[in-house]
Amino acid sequence: MFKKFIAMMFITVSATALTACGDGEAEKAGEKVDEMVTDAGNAVEDACEEVKEGVDAKDKDC
Repeated sequence: MFKKFIAMMFITVSATALTACGDGEAEKAGEKVDEMVTDAGNAVEDACEEVKEGVDAKDKDC
């Protein structure tokens, strides 16, 4: 479910950024989108690990 959310967020932000940008701004917008997606993915992974720690799971990797 989180992966679908991240994918939809990435598509929405990408489409908005690319339609609003000029030539030089598209690259900057793409980099910001990449950073946002990476941050969101890290947040999801951190939350998953916290949940696994909370239930004392043996495998704490997500």
